[in-house]
Amino acid sequence: MGGTLLDSHFLAFTALVTVGYQLVFFIITALLKFDKVTDFAGSTNFIILSILTLAIKGTWHFRQIVLTVLVVIWGFRLGLFLLMRILQWGEDRRFDEMRNNLGKLAVFWIFQAVWVWTVSLPVTVVNASDRNPSVQARDIIGWIMWSIGITIEATADQQKLIFKNSPVNKGKWCNVGVWRYCRHPNYFGEILLWWGIFVASTPVLRGAEWLVIFGPVFLTLLLLFVSGVPLLEESADKRYGGIEEYRLYKNTTSPLVPLPPAIYEGLPLWFKRAFLFEFPLYSRNLGHLLNEFDQPS
Repeated sequence: MGGTLLDSHFLAFTALVTVGYQLVFFIITALLKFDKVTDFAGSTNFIILSILTLAIKGTWHFRQIVLTVLVVIWGFRLGLFLLMRILQWGEDRRFDEMRNNLGKLAVFWIFQAVWVWTVSLPVTVVNASDRNPSVQARDIIGWIMWSIGITIEATADQQKLIFKNSPVNKGKWCNVGVWRYCRHPNYFGEILLWWGIFVASTPVLRGAEWLVIFGPVFLTLLLLFVSGVPLLEESADKRYGGIEEYRLYKNTTSPLVPLPPAIYEGLPLWFKRAFLFEFPLYSRNLGHLLNEFDQPS
């Protein structure tokens, strides 16, 4: 990437580190049927890649240090939060069908390795580069995007944890705090902060190095269409689809971009789908479930 042997070496190096690190945790999971460290393995892998590439290159440019620190802060906070949450709540339901299926389990861990390596690309290429342009507006914009994103993500995680830990909220969906303004504020924060890291990396990028944009694009597509929003929407619809208040919440609350419900509700459907990610995919099971609930017993 960028036509330099150094970049190629860094990309191969980070790929090998990622595969090796994830392989260790895959073996632990497969042998011990212990999946509580899965998310911890993913987030800490980001920390390892950013620190290793910064240290091995050894130029210690200001931009390299800042981006590395941002990744370390994000990874440490998220990894610790997810580890504590899964230890508190018990088994990871994503693995209910995988614990005794080695093939499915392996596919998951391969996908996690691809996720880590791909999303890390902007930081990897910045840390591998000899270029050190002065701080620009794009750097500051990227840092602000990261700051807003991690604040929203951390706030959403903490508010939902407190909500679910309260006995009075048992059997309810979280609709307090930032969750009043969108159904998946944690994912919005996650997407925003990684796009911020990409924006802050752009002063260094040249030629084919711009392909690192695939990192935030991959993350966005992953959360919007694969393992993020669709799974949670389907799960929530199955649990609460027969409750009128939940359906009202879903119809008046943005799926991803935080907006006041009064504003979101009044927007035309075409606008919601084109600009606010209200895809039919997120409600495909709701009609069927409503029909089931409406059937006479």
